[in-house]
Amino acid sequence: MKKLLAIYGLLAALTMAPLALQAQTAADTNAVAAATNAVAAAATTKADPTLEQRIIDLEAYVNNGARGADAADAKISSKITGAGPGHNGFQMVCAALVLFMTLPGLFLFYGGLVRKKNILSVVAQCFGIAGLVTILWYLFGYSFVFADGAKPWWGDFSKFAMLNNVDSNPNTNYSYWVSQNVFSMYQLMFAIITPALILGAIAERMKFSAIMIFVALWMVIVYFPLAHAVWGINGAMNGVWNADASIKAIDFAGGTVVHMSSGWSALILCLILGKRLGYGKEPMQPHSMTMCAIGTGMLWVGWYGFNAGSAVAADGVAANAFTTTTIAAAVASFVWGMAEYVIKGKPSILGFCSGAVAGLVVVTPACGFVTPGGSFIIGILAGIVPFLACWKLKAIFGYDDALDTFGVHAVGGTMGALLTGMLARNSANANLATNLKTYVTDNLFQPLVMEQIKAMVITIVLSIVGTVVIAFITKAIVGLRVDEEVETLGLDLAEHGEEGYHG
Repeated sequence: MKKLLAIYGLLAALTMAPLALQAQTAADTNAVAAATNAVAAAATTKADPTLEQRIIDLEAYVNNGARGADAADAKISSKITGAGPGHNGFQMVCAALVLFMTLPGLFLFYGGLVRKKNILSVVAQCFGIAGLVTILWYLFGYSFVFADGAKPWWGDFSKFAMLNNVDSNPNTNYSYWVSQNVFSMYQLMFAIITPALILGAIAERMKFSAIMIFVALWMVIVYFPLAHAVWGINGAMNGVWNADASIKAIDFAGGTVVHMSSGWSALILCLILGKRLGYGKEPMQPHSMTMCAIGTGMLWVGWYGFNAGSAVAADGVAANAFTTTTIAAAVASFVWGMAEYVIKGKPSILGFCSGAVAGLVVVTPACGFVTPGGSFIIGILAGIVPFLACWKLKAIFGYDDALDTFGVHAVGGTMGALLTGMLARNSANANLATNLKTYVTDNLFQPLVMEQIKAMVITIVLSIVGTVVIAFITKAIVGLRVDEEVETLGLDLAEHGEEGYHG
C-alpha cells in the first residue's frame, strides 16, 4: 500500500506542478497576445491577395516553399493558412512509423536475441523509456532542443515548456507546412528510440530502476544538447541551416545524434557493468531468431519514417531519402549474409538481419544528401565494416556488448557520418548550397569531410564522458547491476513478476 501511495503521489506531483505552471504561463501568454492584438488592430490590415498571389501560394505548398504571407515584411494575407494537409498527413504517418520502430520493432528485434528468461525485461525497458522520455520531452525537452533564441548547445527552456505555444500552426524555422505539434511528436519518437538502442549492449544484467535513472540523466546531458547542436535552427553543428554554425557539419536523420551517441554510450556502459555471468563459458544463443527477423522487418519499414520523414515534407528530398534508404539496407543485408557465407560457410538469418540494420544505420545521416550511387557504396561498406567489428573486434577486446549495439550503431554510425561528408552532393539536395557552397564541391575529399570529423569527435567525447559521469551517479543512487541470483533466475520473474513463456 505504501508503494502504491508513493507512486500515486509521484504521479500527482508530476501532473499538478506542470499544470500550475502552465496555467500561469497561459495567463502571461494571453496578456501578451492581447497587447499584441491591440497593436495589430491599430495597424493597417493586410490586404487580400490577388489571384496571382493565391496561385503563387498554392505553388509554394506544392513545392514546399514559403507562402508570401510568411515574409516578415509581408503586406498581404494568405488564403492558405496554417499547415498543409498533405505534408501534415505525411509527417503524422512518419511519426507513427518511428514509434513503430521502438514499439514493437526494437523490442522484438532485441527480445528475440536475448535468452527467453529475459524477453519481458526488454519489452518493459522499451515501454518504460517511451513513457519517461515523453514526460521529459513535454516538460522541457522539446524546448531545450528546438526553441531558438538561446545558445548553440541548448534552446530556450521556457519558450515551449510543457508544449506551451506548440499548436497546429507551423514553426517556419523547421517547416512551412507541417504543424508544430506534429513536428514535436515526430521528434519525440527520435528521442524515445535513441536511449532504447543502448539496451542492446547491457541486456540481461542491469536493474530496471537503474536504466530509468540513467536514461533520464542521459537525455539531459547527452541527447538534448547534441540534438540542438545538430538540428536546432541556431545549433553549433547545423551546417545546412545555420549560417553562423561553428562546425559546418550535416546529419540528415541522426548519424551523430542517434546512432553514434547511443552506440558509444552503450560501449562505455557495458564496460562499467561488466560481463554477464558465464559469458564466454556457456552458450547464450538468441532464444527466437523468428522474433528477431520479424522485429528487423518492422525496423526496416519504420525506418522510412525515420529517414524520409526527416525532410519534414512530402517532397523530392523525402523521395530521395526513401530511395537511398532502400538501396543501402538491401545491399548491406545481402553483403553481410554473403560475407558469412564465404567465411563461415553458411549465411545466417542473424547475418541478414544485422546487415539490414547496419545499412539503415550507416545511411541515416546521408540519406537526404547522397545519390542512389552513393547509397550503393554505403550499403557495401555497411555490410562489411560492422560485420568485422561484431565478429572480430568484440572477440579481440573481450567486451560483452550483448546484442552488438557498439558494432552496429557506434561503428556504423561513425562510418556513416564520415561517408556523409565524402558522398554528399548538391544534385541530391539543393539545400546544401544555402550555407555550404564552399564545403560541398562534389569531390570525395571535399572540405565538408573535416567538418564531419569535428562533429564526430565532439559526439564521441560527449557520449563517453557523459556516460561515465551518469553511470557512477546512478550507481551511487540505486546500483547498476542485479545480483547474481536475479541474473541467474532471469530478469522477467525477478524484476517484473512475469514470464514470457509458460510450460
